[in-house]
Amino acid sequence: MSDMNSSTGPSSDSDYLLLAIETSCDETSVALVRNGREVLSNIISSQIETHKKFGGVVPEIASRKHVESITIIIEQALREAGVSLPDIDAVAVTQGPGLIGALLVGVVAAKSLSLALDVPLIGTHHIAGHIYANHLVGDIIYPAIALVVSGGHTEIVLLEEEGKFRIIGRTRDDAVGEAYDKVARALHFPYPGGPYVDKLAQEATEEVVLPRAWLEPDSYDFSFSGLKSAVLSEINRSRMKGESPDFSALARGFQQSVIDVVTTKAIRAAKEFGVRQMLLCGGVAANRGLRDRLSSLCEEAGLPLLIPTNKLCTDNAAMIAAAADLKYRRGQFSSLDLKAEPILSLEDWSV
Repeated sequence: MSDMNSSTGPSSDSDYLLLAIETSCDETSVALVRNGREVLSNIISSQIETHKKFGGVVPEIASRKHVESITIIIEQALREAGVSLPDIDAVAVTQGPGLIGALLVGVVAAKSLSLALDVPLIGTHHIAGHIYANHLVGDIIYPAIALVVSGGHTEIVLLEEEGKFRIIGRTRDDAVGEAYDKVARALHFPYPGGPYVDKLAQEATEEVVLPRAWLEPDSYDFSFSGLKSAVLSEINRSRMKGESPDFSALARGFQQSVIDVVTTKAIRAAKEFGVRQMLLCGGVAANRGLRDRLSSLCEEAGLPLLIPTNKLCTDNAAMIAAAADLKYRRGQFSSLDLKAEPILSLEDWSV
């Protein structure tokens, strides 16, 4: 974690404007957010078409694309928000985790703006951003449980109070998004494959029942590598019999296994820790099957559920501003020797 310079935050009756930058993977995003909640602009430039031909993100290409896009996206975000650089009160940026080369582009841009405008710099945790994307659509009630499901992360996070993160469960191998992409390739879908698998699973009339990796009885951790292997085994078994694999039934079986495990563990955690709200976040939070199942379980448990809009589920800078607001209001600012950290601890980043 970088050294933080503390100073007085904003007065309670004054408006403030944060410019946030997100470049952790393959989206270049810049947002202008007033008072931590009012999104004036949230521009996202995706590199999906660039990486699709490779079947996944190529880090060196991602970094190069960020360099090409960052200035243009900053200008576009300012224009859409109807503000100018002197209006900005602080600059927030994803410090980590993420691809080191991609992170560096955003960090350098943010430090340059902070220095040129003489405003505070706030290094921000990417997963804190995903969690606090929920704060852009509703009030977070503490204590809360956040189920984080994205391309690189699958975690259950306990928020005992505002800005205090405690990871109680995480994946031991593939993240949910990675598992979806690997299964999608086996089913001959293009990258990113998650939405295709979700759609096929929703349309399926049959299901190939696949194993659930519950791990130890009291564990909140996850494991999806075995599930991915089970899908491949079913495909190979069908072909050895001279049959065509039922891709829709496999997609449904895969999705049902994932959803069953992550939602069951999230609800169990909510009950054990006596939380007052469930938060769903991360790119895979846009998955319709997951949303529907968690909504149903939370309703049965009498537990309020918050889910960001689909645009706020994917990597975006508005969520980085929402998380950075935690630090801004407390006057917890980063120094200009801030470094990009591809493995950055969420718990250490807590306010």
